[in-house]
Amino acid sequence: MNVSQAIEHRRSVKHYDPTHNMPDADLARLIELAQLAPSSFNIQNYRFVNVKDKELRKQIRAAAWDQAQVTDASVLLAVCADINAHKDNPARYWQHAPKEVQDFMVSSVTPFYEGKPQLTRDEAIRSSAFAGMTIMLAAAEMGYETGAMIGFDPVAVTKILQIPDHIVLSYLLVIGKSTKVAWPRGERLPRSEVLIQDHF
Repeated sequence: MNVSQAIEHRRSVKHYDPTHNMPDADLARLIELAQLAPSSFNIQNYRFVNVKDKELRKQIRAAAWDQAQVTDASVLLAVCADINAHKDNPARYWQHAPKEVQDFMVSSVTPFYEGKPQLTRDEAIRSSAFAGMTIMLAAAEMGYETGAMIGFDPVAVTKILQIPDHIVLSYLLVIGKSTKVAWPRGERLPRSEVLIQDHF
């Protein structure tokens, strides 16, 4: 399956085989590919909580309108991002780059974000979205179905997973083998509405 086919195939699936277990190697590959997703200043601020504990999954399902995919999917990831990543030893993000690149990037990253909480949070959501989309397309190529979820109580899930204050919970991502065909794809808007030439 090529990239175009993966994009065309990918759907938000809600019904999964609860008996299927994803091999550790497959999940490791998905995360490896996700780590190639773009992030500002290469800060790689995306974080993934792999929720394997069945009791935790039940608690999250209760906080997610009792959606069965939370407990039935082979993998449940809480896709998050570290809003302090720009301050966490930024030199490590560029340690293999030429010195002039290191000097510029390391001296620029902290001032770019410092004192700008909205920008920092926006960037966290962007990076985690890029990484999650990478996982979904790679999973499609590997024969898995996926579903990104925002239908849950973020305060409750944050508490259940003990997510610290400097981590933003973006969304939940389920991965596994489907048991039902996805609903028909929703109608696409006309291109004239989504592609704007030069200015609004």
